[in-house]
Amino acid sequence: MPELPEVETVRQGVARAFVGAEFAQVTVHHPRAVRKQAEGADYFSEVLKGASITGTGRRGKYLWLHLDNDQALICHLGMSGQLHVVTRPRSPHRHLRIRMSFRDERQLWFVDQRTFGGMELSETSDGLPDRVSHIAPDVFDPAYSASQAIERLRAKNSDVKRVLLDQSWVSGIGNIYADEALWRSGVSPTRQGRDINSTKAKELLRHTTDVLSEAIAVGGTSFDELYVNVNGESGYFERSLSAYGREGLPCKRCDTRMRKKVIGGRASHYCPGCQR
Repeated sequence: MPELPEVETVRQGVARAFVGAEFAQVTVHHPRAVRKQAEGADYFSEVLKGASITGTGRRGKYLWLHLDNDQALICHLGMSGQLHVVTRPRSPHRHLRIRMSFRDERQLWFVDQRTFGGMELSETSDGLPDRVSHIAPDVFDPAYSASQAIERLRAKNSDVKRVLLDQSWVSGIGNIYADEALWRSGVSPTRQGRDINSTKAKELLRHTTDVLSEAIAVGGTSFDELYVNVNGESGYFERSLSAYGREGLPCKRCDTRMRKKVIGGRASHYCPGCQR
């Protein structure tokens, strides 16, 4: 699933291409792509027609387009969702779910092989779509409080890997980047949140921010063709991974063989030598 760096890379691409653009026509090709729009696909298309994009936003793994009609067009990429900027005529993608055409004849395609992602319209309050207001801020959000996050982390009676993936206290941290942050911090994924002192918790959150920032800078992590940016290009953070996917390989820090353990249904990669 695309995580925060991948979603942020897509948001940046859409912002560069379409802020200021006006929708001319929107066609929904698959009903699952707008399944969360209670009013239906026709409503979705009609509201967008004639609206202009005034800006973009993101919280965790959700991105959205601000519209000049005081609504926001929210997008969640799910497992395989992609947004493609189309600047010249070409054959439709076989997994095209929503085609958004603009007055300047460019198009934005929502492509989703597994149809777990989707788009919907939402009212906004203070610039935040109502439909995502329940999601906790991520580490780049102005509403994020490091001190509150540390307090909540240390109150958790659960494996720290589970805590990092819990979107109710800090959003946007997925499996790949949780493993990387834990490795950088020297913290075992099975260590209990309550057993992490405030200094180590602060270090963990700092490494989390750093690894997310570094991944955004290189376009995220692409293991297959299901994640690409709006121009169809892959990210390159896979080259910098020190933990995720390295089971059986020597730790880059202490040379101990890396291991994999399933925690909360997710594969966790760690070093038993320096993550104790």
